Amino acid sequence: MTFRPIGSHHVLSRRSTLAAAGIAAVSALGVDGAQARSRHTRASSRSSLTPEAEPIAENLLDTTPENQAATYRHVDRQRLATRAIHMDPARTTPLPRNGTSLSDVRYTYQGTSRTVERFVAENRIAGLLVLKDGVIAHEQYAMGNTETTRWTSMSIAKSVTSTLIGAALADGAIGGLDDPVLRYVPELKGSAYQDNTIRQLLQMSSGVKWIEAGANDPYGDNDIARMFKGIYGKQPGAVMELMRTRPRAAAPGSVFNYSTGEAYVLSAVVANATGKTASRYLSERIWRPLGMEADAYWILDAPGGREMGGSCIQATLRDYGRFGQFILTGGDGVVPRGWRNQAGRPESRLTGYGRLYEGSPYGYGYLWWAIPPGVAGARGRVPTFVGLGHGGQKLYINPAEGVVAVLWSALRPGVDVDPELFALLGSVVHALR
Repeated sequence: MTFRPIGSHHVLSRRSTLAAAGIAAVSALGVDGAQARSRHTRASSRSSLTPEAEPIAENLLDTTPENQAATYRHVDRQRLATRAIHMDPARTTPLPRNGTSLSDVRYTYQGTSRTVERFVAENRIAGLLVLKDGVIAHEQYAMGNTETTRWTSMSIAKSVTSTLIGAALADGAIGGLDDPVLRYVPELKGSAYQDNTIRQLLQMSSGVKWIEAGANDPYGDNDIARMFKGIYGKQPGAVMELMRTRPRAAAPGSVFNYSTGEAYVLSAVVANATGKTASRYLSERIWRPLGMEADAYWILDAPGGREMGGSCIQATLRDYGRFGQFILTGGDGVVPRGWRNQAGRPESRLTGYGRLYEGSPYGYGYLWWAIPPGVAGARGRVPTFVGLGHGGQKLYINPAEGVVAVLWSALRPGVDVDPELFALLGSVVHALR
């Protein structure tokens, strides 16, 4: 299937549906653990420069082919305020391995048979992790990354924010998803958001005007550029003021419009409802209990300010995988019962499969993109869904098959690997049955 990049998200074209029908999956060819580790080492292409010496871009959204990967793994060197998401060394839980590799899994794309190794080598893939029933089936690093690299999630952070909303709901800090946003974010009194509910923001259906298109131009006339200008300016309150001044474009709950700003508002809901920063709440409810292996960090709107709920958590590949496994298994009592299936599939006609954009079979859940059965290994009544991030970041959750996949990429604007990726995922799911 084919995605057209639109800002920091993606939309499927009609051609994708036809391409998906031609996917042919075959069995994996097992290799022993030593061979797998050797291949992973060769594929890592580790940089010869020290982390402090690697050139990076001045703006996270304005990279070159040469500095993009370094910028994505060194967001800590950007002119940005951040806050730590803490792990607990005493609780770190290693991910078990199955002793094989998926490097030789074959899939068919554009009439040719290909392998995972070829996909990684030819498509600016920076990391790939596949879990089957919580066990590592494949782990691979490239473009200078290693096991300790913290890579930016971009908009996958939205799916984390969604999960924090679920946790706050389970904890009783949030009364219900149909509560008004204004109850938790009084700074928005008098703005278009005073007429919205939490659920509408989770579904990107606030009806508040937001221009996400053009996110590849960080200096253009779009709201992403305005948001990042506030972030890099480190002016307290600037991003919330941007949200407060967005005009109403449609009735609440009447249209779908992807907005990184909506997720920022939801992170403010979490913080104000719980009395904790989003990073601290994430640390206490998920990062430490799950046994993450490394601290992560989240960019803020200003020093000492709020987390950018729609973007930029930096974490290791395995910790992204642990988070995905936590979601796949239902949230381990942290979120309300049934939250996974509720958050991972369309809840209304407005966000239903095939209704978001012309030619796109996707639907939308609660800050997760919903994949219809028959696409990328999705099947059955249990939803398959994915977090998507600018530059080709993916967190794929397939509960019916027990498969989680994390993909790091450094894609250039206008480059789309999703048709091939989903052919690959279909074959991987088949091989792991």
